[in-house]
Amino acid sequence: MGLYNLDKIFKPQSIAVIGASENQGTIGHAVMVNLTENGYNGRIVPVNLKYREVLGIEAYKSLSEANGKVDLAVIATPISTVPDIIRECVDKGVGGAVVISAGGKETGEKGRKLEEEIDREARKGGLRIIGPNCLGIICPDRNLNASFAAHMPPKGNMAFISQSGAICAAMLDLSLKEKMGFRHFVSIGSMLDVDFGDLIDYLGADPDVKSILLYIESLTHFRKFMSAARAVSRVKPIVVLKSGKSSAGAHAAASHTGAMAGEDTAYEAAFRRAGIARVKTLEDFFDCAEMLAKQSPPLGKRLVVLTNSGGPGVMAADAIAEYGLELIALSDETLNSLNNILPPYWSKGNPIDILGDATAERYARVADCCFDSKDIEGMLVIINPQAMTDPTDVAKALAEHLKKKPYPVFTALMGGVDAEKGRQFLNDEGIPTYDTPERAVRAFTVLHNYSQNLNLLQEIPSKLPHEIEPDHDEAKSLIKNGLEKENKLLSEVESKKLLSCYGIPVNRTEAAGSLEEAVRIAPEMGYPLVMKINSPEISHKTEAGGVKTDLRSEEDLRQAYEQVMASARNYDPDAHILGVTLQPMVRNPDMELLVGAKKDRSFGPVILFGLGGVFAEVLADSNTGLVPLNRTLARRLMERTKTYKLLQGFRNIPAADMGLLEQLLVCLSHLLVDIPEIAELDMNPVIVKEGKPCAVDARVLLTKAELPSPLHLVISPYPEQYESRETTSGGLDIFIRPIKPEDAPMLLDLFDSLSSRSRYYRFFSPMKSLSQDMLVQLTQIDYDRHIALVAFGKENGQEKMLGVARVISGASREDAEFSVAVGDPWQEMGVGRVLAKKSIEVAKDYGIQRIHGNVLAENKHMLKLGREMGFTVSRGEVANEYCLSMKLK
Repeated sequence: MGLYNLDKIFKPQSIAVIGASENQGTIGHAVMVNLTENGYNGRIVPVNLKYREVLGIEAYKSLSEANGKVDLAVIATPISTVPDIIRECVDKGVGGAVVISAGGKETGEKGRKLEEEIDREARKGGLRIIGPNCLGIICPDRNLNASFAAHMPPKGNMAFISQSGAICAAMLDLSLKEKMGFRHFVSIGSMLDVDFGDLIDYLGADPDVKSILLYIESLTHFRKFMSAARAVSRVKPIVVLKSGKSSAGAHAAASHTGAMAGEDTAYEAAFRRAGIARVKTLEDFFDCAEMLAKQSPPLGKRLVVLTNSGGPGVMAADAIAEYGLELIALSDETLNSLNNILPPYWSKGNPIDILGDATAERYARVADCCFDSKDIEGMLVIINPQAMTDPTDVAKALAEHLKKKPYPVFTALMGGVDAEKGRQFLNDEGIPTYDTPERAVRAFTVLHNYSQNLNLLQEIPSKLPHEIEPDHDEAKSLIKNGLEKENKLLSEVESKKLLSCYGIPVNRTEAAGSLEEAVRIAPEMGYPLVMKINSPEISHKTEAGGVKTDLRSEEDLRQAYEQVMASARNYDPDAHILGVTLQPMVRNPDMELLVGAKKDRSFGPVILFGLGGVFAEVLADSNTGLVPLNRTLARRLMERTKTYKLLQGFRNIPAADMGLLEQLLVCLSHLLVDIPEIAELDMNPVIVKEGKPCAVDARVLLTKAELPSPLHLVISPYPEQYESRETTSGGLDIFIRPIKPEDAPMLLDLFDSLSSRSRYYRFFSPMKSLSQDMLVQLTQIDYDRHIALVAFGKENGQEKMLGVARVISGASREDAEFSVAVGDPWQEMGVGRVLAKKSIEVAKDYGIQRIHGNVLAENKHMLKLGREMGFTVSRGEVANEYCLSMKLK
């Protein structure tokens, strides 16, 4: 089900409390008290067989007996009664339900079947459900507390979603102490229906929600979650605490990659790809919540520290360095100003130690001086109780000054009783307070990392030197044959053939089933050679003594063969040994890398990159990323390893060709997109010699695909099925395909080809240029929600983008916005008509029910095209606008 009816949950005009009670200590009583005592001004309908009224409000024996419409049902009865209640809600036309009742799937098979029955009944009427097994929901701005929580948090602009009722209770309690305000507070429970993806979409569309906090134990509908998070994180921070780090299944992995790419590394990669800031501890989670509640995300990392004691200033400086922030050097102008304010023996630098006898007035004057500096991007104020420094006096003096802040300001009030009143005062004034400098810096760092990650995600990738043209037929044949094997494992030779099908560089490798065959092959390959055992049961050949290098003669070859065979039999007497493989020896490689992939059970294929060789698992210098990748994402994957620094060149190690490494990773990504049967893939090592990478060992483990491509991915890949060649009514031969992130420069050229009139028709304003943010939004699209078809033609032998058509849907795909723009040189030649026709076909494929677009009244050509293509033309909501609409279902 889509996002429809969530307004009935979060903006209800009437609420039925099923299980409402007069008995204190019951959930039904707590919900009624919270609704009535917190100022909810909608209609409340208590439902209970035992009562004629509850808390003075007329009660009904059943929901069906209640008069009038009901938007939301809060159900606090045993879960065995819930299926019948949901059926009654559907008959009554209720829009949403919060099922507080526990005892569902968390209790076992009986509970799971009950949840399935509840879901079936709800779907009959499009009823949306939060829960079961939840605390309820709170919307402070609407005075709505439909929960059995003990408190109502202050009003604010944060949204909080949690699977844990205990974490909800703790966050609520903290919100009262620290004066942290919320707009939405949701205990999501076991997510029978409404899940994290639904709520991120809904809250992301709320302009009054400025940030979102998530406490996650598990996810459902991973692709929907990723799509929602990637869309919303671009406009507002999302911070997550994910519990339950697990390496389940790693012990059974058949490769280095399988052992190193555990479940939590996939979550880490997913959160990073979605632009989500992740914290590791509950303490950091609460600290970030306070920072978000009271500050905007920082624009930079340059901090100034203001302190009245040297030790805490040093602690802050150490934390700033550890977390990759910058302790800014004070400008001469700032230093001169501070010299005029402070005693002559102040620290003369940053941290600004204003000394132990600092008064409240001195703090305020120094803060004002720092605010005048244009280089500072954040301020930490440390207050340490001393004889001349009363924290409360300082807090009162600083409060008004800190409200003038041009950048984030946060405080660390150290101590206990003496500091507490000062903390409380600053909290009342909306200024973040922490117990220690380190906690304050960590909270700032998480939000800075969010901003940085967002900038990286918006970087425009460059094109590959040439298009990847896989040999699909050969690849499919290799996969088909591999799946017919009992162990589903491709040999080294087969694995390298598969990699070669996708343009991944591998060295020549030949299999020899006997010593005589090896002796025959060797001279033609040329010495020196490497010999490896060829056995489907022996994954780690070096560990088994199954690798011999630098074989320079037939005698070396014969000796190596006997040694490899003996070692393999000793390592695993039951192993099926097929012989050996031979490959040319690469002397003195510059680097050994590990590149691999694993099918994660939740997020689909993930790619692993890091240091390779025999110590890959021990040193574990690696990073993982989700498929699909482009060149920028491939570079980011590598940058998060220490190995990346070595690849830039170090001492006698020459720099690697980073473009070729990016290309290798992108080729691997294409392979994983096309072939969902790959369970594990290992290239270890990928050697780098004279800057060029080459996979000298490879291993691929297959499994039957549960979903066809591309449904096995959580991020929709480039939909190549929408590529086509067309001839327009004006005789232009054009190539139509979905837009790619790499098309940004050509889209800029198309924009430049639009006259001022055409720009006004398309954007409803006289735009002179496309901003970087807008360019990213128009090219780095989520293919699950947004399809942009671009038309290419040739001009003077050069490829040119002639026009673009877009269909942008919401999460539910019920309704979509439609637009077309064609460069002035190619207008009235049929380009727009072809783009519009193809876009409508795509919209139908997506299951979109209706498309619409607004057109200015003076745009006669577009209005005519719309009528000819079957659009309904009607007056728009704004003067001088028409609406084109078409029902597709």
